[in-house]
Amino acid sequence: MRNPPDDTPSVGNKNHPHPPHEGVEGSHGVVDSHDPDSPPALAGGAGGGSSSSEHVAERTCILSRRTAPREELIRLALGPDGLVAPDVRARAPGRGAWLGVDRATLDAAQAKGKLKAALARAFKSQAASAPEGLGERIEAALRQAVIDRLGLEARAGNLVIGGEKIETALRRGEVRLLLHADDAGADGNGKLDQALRVGSEGKMRHGLVFPAGRAILSLALGRQNVVHVAIVDRAAAARLQGLIARWAAFIGRDAALGAAAADSSASAVNLPATALPRPRENSEGL
Repeated sequence: MRNPPDDTPSVGNKNHPHPPHEGVEGSHGVVDSHDPDSPPALAGGAGGGSSSSEHVAERTCILSRRTAPREELIRLALGPDGLVAPDVRARAPGRGAWLGVDRATLDAAQAKGKLKAALARAFKSQAASAPEGLGERIEAALRQAVIDRLGLEARAGNLVIGGEKIETALRRGEVRLLLHADDAGADGNGKLDQALRVGSEGKMRHGLVFPAGRAILSLALGRQNVVHVAIVDRAAAARLQGLIARWAAFIGRDAALGAAAADSSASAVNLPATALPRPRENSEGL
């Protein structure tokens, strides 16, 4: 799947940490060869991996100035009215800017006027501004992207649901990613995690805590009471793990994993911190 030719990669040279475009791209850039919903393989082995020589398109966060692969950031598209809107799939035409901070940092920056200043600087226009509740809109868009992807993978036959079916697939070594709803019971998680360790010969030890409860999983898959999901396709696992990690990082690890963290006996592992890390010290006090 090809993206619209609207993204110009930021300079990836470590000697120039502040690319000249400040995280903005125009309408005449390179076309990325990968699906924006298909992130690179993450730590933990979910995904086929990629060659070290493969080009990775990078962008720069307009708030933290951090340069990172575009899959780790969130694109804002500029509308004709001067307002930005979340474009989490990075497919909207025209100019855009990129964010690499969590919601708490974004909300604080918007309240203090720092977001408006960053947008004006990025788009080179004082008219560029953010609507009220941008953080809430981004969170909803990230959640919807995961819901949509789960539905697509289910229709493609890449998912297994149902406790007994999942356990069988796990013990056969067919599962590439195991998801637990964040309101799943520790006993159910532990039983499936044990089957995962057996089937993977110890290479995978725990399922991934989904940053929402069974209601969202059920909504995504059009079924009732979906508590666990097994992904049996390697590429599908990489796509989902990347999208889930980005969503969970934006809303904050505590919010995403609160149910599991509150139970010290829960066997599910925390989400990998691969996306949207908190700003470094050079983030201008955001």
